Parts: sequence; C-alpha cells; structure tokens
Amino acid sequence: MKELILVVEDNPDILELLEYNLLSAGYETLGFLNTKNVKQALSEEKIDLIIMDRTLPDIEGSLFIEMLRSKDIDTPVIFLSGKNSVEEIKDGFLKGADDYITKPFDIGELILRVKAVLKRYKNDSKNSLEILKYRDIHLDLNLHSVTIDNRDANLTKLETSLLQVMILNKGKVLDREFLLKNIWSDPSNIHEKTVNVAIKRLKEKIDPLRDKEYIRTIRGVGYLLP
Repeated sequence: MKELILVVEDNPDILELLEYNLLSAGYETLGFLNTKNVKQALSEEKIDLIIMDRTLPDIEGSLFIEMLRSKDIDTPVIFLSGKNSVEEIKDGFLKGADDYITKPFDIGELILRVKAVLKRYKNDSKNSLEILKYRDIHLDLNLHSVTIDNRDANLTKLETSLLQVMILNKGKVLDREFLLKNIWSDPSNIHEKTVNVAIKRLKEKIDPLRDKEYIRTIRGVGYLLP
C-alpha cells in the first residue's frame, strides 16, 4: 500500500509542484490550499505524513498542528515555510514538527527528508507493534492497516477505527450511539445514518463476496461481531 501524504500549501503552483514530485516518488497525495477540510481527512483517511505551510489564509500552520497534537493526533509533520529565523524554526518544532524545511527549497532534499521521517516513524511503530485478530482479519493498531487472509483490505482510517472498536467489543451488540461516541471526534454534528453508511462500506470491503458475514445487523438495535 502506498503511503499517503497530506499537503497544506496556499500557493497553488507550489502545491501542484509538491504533489507532482511526491507522486513521481511513489507516494499518494491529498492537497489543500487551507486547513478547512484537513481534520475531516485525518479522521477518514490513514494519513502517513503531513507537509504543512505556516503562512495560511485561515490559521497559522504551527497553531493548527499544535491543536492536532493537543487532541493526541500524532501524524508526523514537516513544516515547509518561509518563516526561516532560528526562533521561528524552534517555535515550529515546539509546536509539533518532526522536521522543518525553509523556502526556497530543493525538491530533491524535500523528498529525502520525507523518506527519512516516514522511515523513522515506521521504526517507532514497529517497536510498539500491537495486532488485533478476528478470524482471518489482522488489524495493525500502529500502522492502521488491515489484512484479511493475508491480503490488504485498503480501509480508510474511519473504517479501520470502526473495525477496531467492533473487534474490541466482539460478542456485544453495539448501537449507533455507542459507535458515534467512540469513533467520531464530534458526534453531535453527525447523523445516525452516517453510521449505517460507514458500516455498509466496511462490510463491502471486508466481505465483498458476502460469504463470511463478519458483521451482523441486529435490526432496530445495532451491529454485532459474533
């Protein structure tokens, strides 16, 4: 599975340059001109790395990362910024950066730093590896990856979290309110039908032939992993 890098850069030309070169280097990308939809992307996708500008139209980038860190979101971050004084770089690291690149930048150096941060993060994850198992499903809690019968399931981060909660509570019928509270970061703004849609997509991905019946729907009550 290719690593997914989220890029936040308010200059469209620089964003296009970054995405093109990251794709050429073998990564998948999600590009944003501001932070408006970044939290949603982090909740729904398995993001391996964030490349973040600091001078953005909606919020200073390091303040946004500091906010993510306060919510225990530990996705590695590289700041790519025109803020290049010693104090500004120190401030970036204090607010949660794993690396810091100043503009103007060399694209080759950036790719090497991306590889280094991802490698370091993978090594850290391996040192605290934890696997959840259910039948032929293996869920890696650190890498947020799922294999079924030794094949990648390619779940989104939301779907992986949903499967994790269900495995941890196997044998129990989980109602929609429980799932909302334990998976969505702001359940007050999420309709209960969202749970139905998420479960439906998860079932389609982990059981495309519909012959394993991992998840049972208990009509009028909720969902069960027997």
